[in-house]
Amino acid sequence: MTGPRRCTGVGLAEMLVALVLGMLVALASAAMLASANGDFLLQGASTRLNDGGRYALALVGQSLRQAGYADPAGPGALPAEEGAAIGGLDARSVSRTGPGIAAGLPAAVNGSDVLAVRFGGSGSGGGDGSVSDCAGFAVGAGAQGWSIFYVARGDDGEAELRCKYRADSGGWSADAVVRGVDSFQVLYGVDADTPADGVANRFLNATAIDALDATLDVRGDTASERALDRRRRSHWHRVVTVRVALLLHGEAGMRDGGRPLRYALFGETYAAADPGTRIDEATLPTPLRARPRRLFETAVTVRNRGGL
Repeated sequence: MTGPRRCTGVGLAEMLVALVLGMLVALASAAMLASANGDFLLQGASTRLNDGGRYALALVGQSLRQAGYADPAGPGALPAEEGAAIGGLDARSVSRTGPGIAAGLPAAVNGSDVLAVRFGGSGSGGGDGSVSDCAGFAVGAGAQGWSIFYVARGDDGEAELRCKYRADSGGWSADAVVRGVDSFQVLYGVDADTPADGVANRFLNATAIDALDATLDVRGDTASERALDRRRRSHWHRVVTVRVALLLHGEAGMRDGGRPLRYALFGETYAAADPGTRIDEATLPTPLRARPRRLFETAVTVRNRGGL
């Protein structure tokens, strides 16, 4: 006679309980993985946004510190007859290949400005690398370099801050510095004292400086002579400080909606009628409203005061 048989395996109830517990653990793990992946993507997008803004301001600042530079071993200061070392346009853009900023385009992104910086080179031949334009190309002694910053839309419609420069061949070109630009704004600190003391008395936009130039009592028998006199005496030569504000947006899906925000690029106290200095998300195209945004600002003192 054999002994009682032992029960082996698991019953249906135990198997169902194990399946349910396993599914709960898998769902919890998937939720944690999705949350961690979302945080990773958000952190990466925020880092790219911050890095882009800091890089853009660093490049603009470097160019402004070179404004009006002249090689001590060269012919001296940049000729005032050719214009000031700093110039700009309000609520304009420029063409990629056109000369300088002479022909401003009205297609500005949210009233973004144009900033132009002119400087002399250093070193023989193609330059020794101590002076370079915003694209990183060295400018040699005897040559004049340009760094022009403006906003235009790329082929995919995304607004980007561009650096325009003059190539060795004499032609012009431009490269993107940072994408996702909502507005690029510039104010110029003008030293109105006589004699000049190098301290800004007023901060004006490009339109206001051009209006001051229009009131100059220029001299000359011909139109070209009067234009030459205006360039020599232009208030642009008196710019000693430049304030720059750059509003950037990040990637889609990185912000949970919420009420539209408003941004004052030069603070709430700046009350001039200056397009682009105030951005209201409610007025932006729908795909751009719920985007993370960062406002970057800097003020740069112009080192070379040859025009004063």
